[in-house]
Amino acid sequence: MTVTVRDLRSGAPADLEGFARVRQAALPFLLVTPDSLAHDLAHLHPDARYRPLVAVADGEVIGTAQVHLAHDSAAPGQGNLNVYVHPEHTRRGAGTLLVSAAEEHLAAHGAARLLAWVLDEPGNRAFAGRHGYRASRSAHFLRLDLANGALPPLQDPPPGVELRPASAFAADPRPLFELDAETTADEPSDVDTEFTDYEAWLAETWRHPLFDAGLTTVAVVDGRPAAFSAARTDGGTRYATGMTGTARAHRGRGLAKLAKNDSLHRARAAGYTEAFTGNDTGNEPMIAINKWFGYEICGTEVRYVRELG
Repeated sequence: MTVTVRDLRSGAPADLEGFARVRQAALPFLLVTPDSLAHDLAHLHPDARYRPLVAVADGEVIGTAQVHLAHDSAAPGQGNLNVYVHPEHTRRGAGTLLVSAAEEHLAAHGAARLLAWVLDEPGNRAFAGRHGYRASRSAHFLRLDLANGALPPLQDPPPGVELRPASAFAADPRPLFELDAETTADEPSDVDTEFTDYEAWLAETWRHPLFDAGLTTVAVVDGRPAAFSAARTDGGTRYATGMTGTARAHRGRGLAKLAKNDSLHRARAAGYTEAFTGNDTGNEPMIAINKWFGYEICGTEVRYVRELG
């Protein structure tokens, strides 16, 4: 059975559905839908050189690759490729074909350093090593049973703090953009990210079909967003935390924890039954906080890096 690799076709529902199906089977801890894939294709910044790929056998999508440059990093020449093959279709060469096509695309657009997330399983790690990648940091996926788990009780905000949904800022989301930019800049990462393009943030984050402004909670101090917990939902039963953070001037007050608890309670009330989040394996304080909420580690991935000569 011949396996071929080609571009994901945004106008082909079977491609979008196949891509989402493979990602959900291989990586069930992250939310992805056909609509979210189509939105990314239409709205990711041109400088990202975004090129999602599919591996196809007998007309069926059996493998995927998300390929792009880190265009929002201050350091040029960094490329990302995340390759996933459906668990029922491994060892057929799809992964190798996807890696080759992704590397060729990124190198052609100036990438000198390639980064990939790999599930922490012997076969996947061996695959990355054979292709010249070396392991660096790792991160956990965590899952919370919203339907049956016991969330911490809701707490009243401290004096001077108000909790609002992000939808309250629909007329002017710029203060949320500024808070997101500040907290993202302080997030541990292999690639330093700078949010400087408000219009791009509106297209890629605020208007993203997975972003749920109604369930995103913002802690407001003196009329300004001071902390937030961003929610993503798949339109079904799954909820995920996109980012939780606090402005530097308000850290140490438990505002992000307060916002996240509020968002989780409202997500459960809205009928969501599973919640997902992620943490670096070395970030013990945040892992402890998520365990306090009731999250349990459900998977681990490892960042692999390859320097192009």
